[in-house]
Amino acid sequence: MSLKRKLKKPFKGNRNRKKEVKGLSNMKKKSPKYYTTEELKKELFKNPKVKKAYEDMQPEFAIMQAIIDAKVKKKMSQEDLAKKMRTGQAVISRLENANAKPSLSLMKRLAAALDLKLEVHFKPR
Repeated sequence: MSLKRKLKKPFKGNRNRKKEVKGLSNMKKKSPKYYTTEELKKELFKNPKVKKAYEDMQPEFAIMQAIIDAKVKKKMSQEDLAKKMRTGQAVISRLENANAKPSLSLMKRLAAALDLKLEVHFKPR
């Protein structure tokens, strides 16, 4: 059969037919393993690189959590906070998701918009 003839012929397979692989039809599906946050941390922190990366991100996590907590306490949306800071809602979203490294001036504006005092602390390791 020529190539041209093969291309003109429509597909005549049974698309609904299930293919069985020998030995797999009788296997039970495994349920996914569910972890609590603490169990997942414990498992992931077995890898020293993961643990170090997590520890390096702690300042960003602290900023993120402080912003969210203050915003919730003041009953403000991202949009409300952004308007008060005279910036875009996307900026607030990036801060809350730790997708930005805010400057000190932005942190001052943020604190002022939330009617808070900005404090920076250095602690021994």
